[in-house]
Amino acid sequence: MGWVALVGPSGAGKDSLLDRVRVELAGDATFHFARRTITRPAEAGGEAHEAVSSAEFKELTDKKAFILTWDAHGLRYAIRRSEAPDDKLVVISVSRSVLHAAAEIRPLRVVEITAPREVLAERLARRGRETAPQIEARLEREMDLPRDLDIVTISNDASIEEGAARLRQVLDTAATSCALRGFRP
Repeated sequence: MGWVALVGPSGAGKDSLLDRVRVELAGDATFHFARRTITRPAEAGGEAHEAVSSAEFKELTDKKAFILTWDAHGLRYAIRRSEAPDDKLVVISVSRSVLHAAAEIRPLRVVEITAPREVLAERLARRGRETAPQIEARLEREMDLPRDLDIVTISNDASIEEGAARLRQVLDTAATSCALRGFRP
């Protein structure tokens, strides 16, 4: 059917919004929330992901198990082919660097999740995975989104409920758009 790709800086709250909306849409056959494969230990925190070693990641890549892969922050990330059913609107959290690759695979709507710098800094510090200099480096890194794609921006600067409601509205609109084009789960 298509992709809805969430992107944004670390600390913007992508995982929190995804977790909330995933629960709200449980049982809705229109959507599939893809679980990422990451070369990060499961106990490292963050999202519920498939943890693999670098060797396992390479083996899976060689076996063409992934539909999309990228590197970020010293880790390898992927979406398995099995996590991208053709008959669903697949919600993925990805790096901005793979948006064009994703758009070549399926119709794509990009959801940029943002928050003010001070909110990002506070959230990154609270999660406790990085030192102050590492947090500052993340905050300094900027990457423009490709403006030739369908992009919607959500400012996640209020309550989790409000941010999730904004994301839910974007997902519902994307599902309606797919249905109008004749794509149905």
